[in-house]
This record gives sequence, C-alpha cells and structure tokens, in this order.
Amino acid sequence: MSLRISRQHWLALLDELESARRSRSLLTYRSVIERVGLPQPAMVTLTAALEYLAALDRREGRPLRSALVVSQSGSRLPREGFFDCALRLGALAGAPQAADAVSWHAAEVTRVFEHQYPDHREV
Repeated sequence: MSLRISRQHWLALLDELESARRSRSLLTYRSVIERVGLPQPAMVTLTAALEYLAALDRREGRPLRSALVVSQSGSRLPREGFFDCALRLGALAGAPQAADAVSWHAAEVTRVFEHQYPDHREV
C-alpha cells in the first residue's frame, strides 16, 4: 500500500498515538481520522500510515503503536488488516484464532503502554 500523508498529518497522528499511550487508552479509527483531520480518502490514508508505522516499529524492535487504534464496534480490536500486517511483519506468528488474537492484541497494547518511544519531533 502506498503512503501519501502530509508531514503535518503524520506528526498529528504520532502525537495522538503518544497521547493515547501516555493515558493508557485506545483510539478508534474514526476518532483518529477526526482528530488528525485526514482528508478523503481518510480511511485508506490512515490504514497506509498505520501499516507504515507498524513496519517502522517492527524494524526498530518496538511494540506496534498501531495496536492502539481499534474499531468502534464492541470488540475493541483493530480491524483484520492490522492482524494481517502483523503477520506479514513477523510480529504475530501464524494466523491466530479469535481468542488468540484478542490475547495477543491485549499483550501488544500493554507493551506499547510500557514502552518509551523516541520523540518524533526531534527527527
């Protein structure tokens, strides 16, 4: 997936994720789109940005910050594409059953909450 996001939107996305990490909370896809002010096609842009960020985090051996963005449905899990991306990146071994996906995601979120990420504004 090709990533086309302005630097302003990218930094706003990283700020939202850092704020969620510090407050130990999750964000919905819709709330991220609204808070960051992503232009249409917003979901496509957000998906590409989150997958790109997951690849960066994985390459650096960090927990996947994209795990903090979940569906607003009752599941409070990311969409299936998140798990597909985690599989492609080798962060998740084998296609998990539903219960395994829930527990893997919960563990990844905990790792994100506990990890100190570099300040993206200094890069």
